[in-house]
This record gives sequence, C-alpha cells and structure tokens, in this order.
Amino acid sequence: MIPMLVPAILILTSLLPLSGWGEENPLCLWYEKPASEWVEALPIGNGSLGAMVFGGVETERIQFNQDTLWTGVPRDYLNPAALNTLPRVRQLLFEGKQQEAEEVAMGMMSIPLRQEAYQPFGDLTLRFEGHPGYTNYKRSLDLPHALATTVYTVNGVTYTREILASYPDQILAMRIQASEPGAIHTHIGLSSPHAGITEERVLLSQHALLRFGGQLQPYFNPRTKETKPSALRFEAQLRIEATGGRLIASGTNQVEIQGADSLTLKLAAATSYKNFRDIGANPAERCELALNGVKSKDFAAIQAAHEADYRPLFDRVTIDLGRTGAATQPTDVRIQQFGQQPDPALAALYFQYARYLLLASSRPGSQPANLQGIWNQELQPPWDSKWTVNINTEMNYWPAEMTQLSECAEPLFAMLDDLAITGGAVARYNYNCRGWVLHHNTDLWRGAAPINATNHGIWPTGGAWLCQHLWERYAFTQDLAFLRERAYPLMKGAALFFLDFLVHDHQTGWLISTPSNSPENGGLVAGPTMDHQIIRNLFSTCIAASEILGLDEDLRQEWIAVRAEIAPNQIGQHGQLQEWLKDQDNPKNNHRHVSHLWGLHPGNEISPIKRPDLAAACKVTLAHRGDGGTGWSKAWKVNFWARLLDGNHAYKMFAELLGKSTLPNLFDTHPPFQIDGNFGGCSGLAEMLLQSHAGELHLLPALPDTLAQGEVRGLAARGGFVVDLDWKQGGLRESRITSLAGQPLVLRYGERLIAIPTQKGKTYTFNPQLFYRVN
Repeated sequence: MIPMLVPAILILTSLLPLSGWGEENPLCLWYEKPASEWVEALPIGNGSLGAMVFGGVETERIQFNQDTLWTGVPRDYLNPAALNTLPRVRQLLFEGKQQEAEEVAMGMMSIPLRQEAYQPFGDLTLRFEGHPGYTNYKRSLDLPHALATTVYTVNGVTYTREILASYPDQILAMRIQASEPGAIHTHIGLSSPHAGITEERVLLSQHALLRFGGQLQPYFNPRTKETKPSALRFEAQLRIEATGGRLIASGTNQVEIQGADSLTLKLAAATSYKNFRDIGANPAERCELALNGVKSKDFAAIQAAHEADYRPLFDRVTIDLGRTGAATQPTDVRIQQFGQQPDPALAALYFQYARYLLLASSRPGSQPANLQGIWNQELQPPWDSKWTVNINTEMNYWPAEMTQLSECAEPLFAMLDDLAITGGAVARYNYNCRGWVLHHNTDLWRGAAPINATNHGIWPTGGAWLCQHLWERYAFTQDLAFLRERAYPLMKGAALFFLDFLVHDHQTGWLISTPSNSPENGGLVAGPTMDHQIIRNLFSTCIAASEILGLDEDLRQEWIAVRAEIAPNQIGQHGQLQEWLKDQDNPKNNHRHVSHLWGLHPGNEISPIKRPDLAAACKVTLAHRGDGGTGWSKAWKVNFWARLLDGNHAYKMFAELLGKSTLPNLFDTHPPFQIDGNFGGCSGLAEMLLQSHAGELHLLPALPDTLAQGEVRGLAARGGFVVDLDWKQGGLRESRITSLAGQPLVLRYGERLIAIPTQKGKTYTFNPQLFYRVN
C-alpha cells in the first residue's frame, strides 16, 4: 500500500479584485475561440483513455486515444550475434577508433532495428446545423474538476457541452445542454483513421450505439522504408442517450438527433492487449463491460464518481504565487505576453497543469506517460511517441513524488517489472551479464536492446536511471513494504548487471562503462561521465536499501568496493565538468543535452553546499551550453539552476520555457509537441521552493526575485515529510512541516541549520523568529 500523504489545506488569500474567468477560477485554461488545430485543443484523460477537445461550434471534433493501441507484434528484439561483437567494439574504443567501433557495433543492435509506434484511435464528431452566427463563446479546461467545457449562444439559446474522462468508469462522458427545450439538433459520427475497420449502428427510440472495430494494418516506417506486421485488434463503442427529440439514421456510422432537450454521450475504447506477451483480450467485450457499468448512470452520477476519485489527488497541493491584471486574459494571450508583463498566476497554472496532465496520462493499470503523454493524432508520430529513457520518460515522473502524486508512478513501476524480464535476456545476449539492462528506448512490447544507430542507441544505463524512481518512492513515502517487495528486487537486478559490465580503463585503471554514449552527444565512447554518476547512484541506493532491509551483506560489500573504483567526476581545462574521461569538451558546443550534469540533477552527488568545486564546474558547463534548447532541455536547465541555488537564473529558464516553448493549450513543444517539458517545468518550480535531496529540507533554496510573495501547501519531501510554505518580500514567513514517518529532520533556511527528532503524525511550525515549535 502507498502511504496516503497529508491532504493539502485549501487556502483563501486576499487578492486584487479582478474580473473574467481568470478571477472565477485561477486554475482554468480558457479561450475566446475554438481550436483551429490540434495543439490548441484541450486534453482530457483517465490514464488509459485520452482525448483532445477542439470546442468547435458548427463542427466539434473529439480526437481520442487508448494507450495500448500500438503497431507491431509481441517480439523480443534480441540479436543472437550481439555478444560476439562486444569484445571487438571495446577494443576499438580503447584504441581511439570511434568511427570503426560504431560501424562494428551495428552487430550489437536489435532485430528489427527500430521499435514500434503509438497510434491514434478515432474521432467523435458532432455537426450542429444553423450555428455559424454564435456569440458569447468560451471554452475552458477546469483543472480542479478535470472538466472541459464549451459554451456559446445562437439565436438567444445558450448551448453548453461538458466532457470528462472518468477513471472509475473507464469512459469518456459528454453532456450537451441547451437553455431552451427541444433546441438541440446535431449529427453525431464515430470514425477511425485506420483502414480495414468494420462499423455498426444500433438505433432505438431514445438511445443509439455506434461502434467500429478491426485489426491494425501493417505499419510503414518512413525512416526505414520498411513495412512490418501489426497484430492488435481494437474497438470503440459510443452510446448516445437523448432526452426528448428523436434519433434518425444518418449516413455511415452516424446518427441525427432532432429537437432534443439534452444529450449524454458515453465512449469506451479498448484493444486486445493484455501484456507485452499476450494480446488475446476481446476489445468488444471490454467496451461492453465499461458501457454496461454506466448504463443506469446519468452524466451527473458519472461526474460525481469522477470527482470523488480525482479531487482528493489533485487537491493535495495548492499554490498561490499572486495575481495581476494579466490573469483576466485568455490563456493563449497570457502565454504570448509572458515575459513582457508579470503573470505569476500563469506560473502557478502551469505548475498545476503538469499535475493535471500526469493524473490524466498515468494512473494505476494504465501504460506510463509516453513522449506525448497519452495524446496523439498521427499515424506516424514524432519519435514514434515511445518511451525515450535517456531523459524524457524520467522527466515525465519528476513531479510525481514531490507533488504528492505517488500513485501516478505505478504504471512506470509496472513497466519496469516487464523490462526486468526483457532486459534480462538482453543482458545475457549482448553482454553475458547477470541482472537486466535497458537502453535508450522502449515500446509497448518492452524492447530493451539498443535500437536505431550505435552513435546514440548503445547506452546501457536507461534501466539504472529508472531505478532512481523506485528509490525516490521509498525516500518520499518511507514505505518499507514497497522497498522490500517492489523496489529492491528491481534495483538489485539492475546493479548486478553493472557489477559484471564495468571494465577497467587501460590508461587510468578506473572502472568505466563501455561501450556507451553521453546522450545524445559525441557518439559511441568508453566511459561517459553520466553513466558513472547513474551507476554510482544505483549502487548507493542499493547499499542503503540492503542496510535498511537487512539483506545481502556480502553483495553490499561488493557494491561498496566497486563503487569506489568507478571513474570520478573531473574538472577540465576550461573549468567545466568533463563529459568524458578525456578532457575534450568544446566550449562552443551548445547541444540541448547536458547529460553529464546528471549528478547535479536529478542525482545528488553534486551540490553547492557539499561540493562547491563541482557545482562551480557545472555552472561553467551550463554557460558553455547556453540557455537555448528545446522545451524539455530548458525544463532540465530550470532544475539545474535551482539545484545551483540560483533562483533568478532558474526562473529565467522557466520564463523561456513557458513563454517560448509552450503551445496555446500549454503543451510543451520540442518542437513538435512533447510533454516532458511540462513535467520538468513543474519539477523545476518545486525545486525553487523546496529541496530535500541532500539529506536536509532546504526551505526556499532558490526563490527568484520575481516570486517574492506566495504560498504553497502540500509539497512532499524525502524522509516522509509534507511541507507548507508562506513567504513575503522574498523571505520566509512560516513553514509547517508534517512528519509522516517520525524520521529525524534536518532543516535549512539560508545559513541557518537545525536538526530535531520528529514524531509520526506531528506538525512542526518554523519561522525565522521563533525557529520552530511543535503543534
């Protein structure tokens, strides 16, 4: 069981009198016109089923996805000849023959060379006749209620459409209402972008059922020019319930509704996927089960169950950074103006939007959030919309623990259970090692072997990095059962791999990781700094876990000994943190990846307080790389600068991220759309306000001048603490810290440091005058 963290207390603050939707609900995205393209539509989701709501008037489009609809077939991606290639590749790298090593290393790559692609599922369309002359238009996404709404007026009649994605009922539900009876006239259709589907329409007096189903066609990969088979079957079913009026058959898989008072639409979608080895489920039965479960429920009952599930999760954290007149503007206008005028409320909205997106794209029982979370309209999506684990997947889950959404990480841990199986085979086939390994990408079939090309695909520390999230779950919650039963076995398997994989460098004698990459810069190498930081962290957390659990003392001693021999962080000729064993960094290189600063964030071995020399070297590296980059790169730099305790530079990067790398619907853009920047930006803002990675709770460690006043409730900290913070004029007014596990507390504020014992369930109040008291 996951310990339930303390719910945040909803707060009321005195704010300037404002007008408009921004004043009515500061946690609401809203717009004065329909979406004209996909990246302007508003996302809803329940973890497995997601949709983009366009808010059209004459024609409404609801484009939807289900997270297990992928191309391909169950496969292992193994290359039987990989192991024979390894010694030669290592030798060539030690001889400095990188290009030749990259060519020979193609013998280590997966079969087939590329993984599979996440697919769109279908479209729900509604066509309203006689609605071109509309007025008073607004569309919105209410984050506290996870509800998308479209409102407008035609000929004196106000029309309201509300849509949500229910986790308890596993459906999309939509309600259409009019301010006058009999005023709803619409054509409703259900369609799929995939070829070879079958369609059906069942029409009764006051309800109708539309469905389509089929099997994915062979997938053509434009990069490789190859066509590969696909095996998954899929089905969508839409139940249309009318109050008043009549339903008429209208075209292929369409229904016309005339003169209705209101409509309720219930959409279910499913595939035949059970797990990465079994695709024998019946998608039609799955849809029928979901729709039968809500057969007697009206929209209000579905919404009530939805909110009872969602609100306790979302409401655990509240944040108020203050508001200005900018908060009265539509969201797309605020994004355009961010940076030109103060809008701290948009920063708070962005923070909570990321938490909303995590709840919408990753819930227990679903797949983890991929490169696009759960939302995709492309048959050939960018980077196949996979899980890229050399930064992007991990970034998706940075806010999970610190913003009290631990449950949202469950799909990631379930995927690790699978990858320990497929990665165990790769460890044996590619490296003759124990344990398990994952390279830089995986897909629905849990591919773990290196893919694409050797200059970036051979990178064996993806699984080790993901193991950090297992340890973080324990660090934040102090859940011993989770550590014993879920985390430690996976961490141990990943660490066993590196006991066998590491080799001694011919020149320095250090243990190094080879062959590998420094993602995604510099090609195939021996001994990238990032690998060593990740492996040290993995060994350290395994050592700590084995001590806590009283297990594997002999193995623990081996980890301790090997950890001491791994190549250390080095400061190079320019004062920079070296990216590789050799001092060969180019100060003019502004690559978006800054992988070798992993030890600063999300790792914890570099800190301005405990290792100021290495922290200074990180600053030099960041100066070389610059403040540019894609959305997720800027998001990582927000976190880097926050860990360097430079709040103003961290906020500068945050403003760049929000103002220049954010789409009208607040989605992050790589470009194109890629969701990791949303989660990374949320994490970075949290790191400005609270840090707990260095064995202490650091209050307001990197508070920027721009956010001189504010309050946050419910941030989580390692050691099992929940923290509320109030600050004014750039200084702490008060902090309330609740101890969930009774662990010792070391608290830092500025130059002040205090250590106190705590009792489980007690709350401790701190302020700069009376430094602490027990409540």
